[in-house]
Amino acid sequence: MKQALVIEDNRDNLGLIRFALERAGYRVEAAETGAVGVSRALEAPPDLVIVDINLPDFDGYEVTRRIRQSLPDRDLPIVAITSHAMLGDREKTLAAGCTAYFEKPIDPITIVEEMERAIARFRAARPAGDAP
Repeated sequence: MKQALVIEDNRDNLGLIRFALERAGYRVEAAETGAVGVSRALEAPPDLVIVDINLPDFDGYEVTRRIRQSLPDRDLPIVAITSHAMLGDREKTLAAGCTAYFEKPIDPITIVEEMERAIARFRAARPAGDAP
């Protein structure tokens, strides 16, 4: 069974994302702060990390950078699901090291398929051997 780590401080959003992932066969672990999320990702790297950008301690950009710096050779998908939807937010999120970016609200029925397609497109577009 695939393992997902969801770093999200809003319980309603966490519940929705958990539902979608469990429905798709993922085992889900949650973290409500960036620090806890980074720690869990480094202790036992999951198959997928989902991160919110607005977190109570440090933002999802910093979470992504810390994970990428500590696991530079790991092909770990990090997907941002966020309410940041202003011009340039997608580019800023991807530049921070996220594999994909989705705006809230999400559709819990289709989000996992959409994420998996985005991850596959990202991997296909990347030159062979390049880390994320």
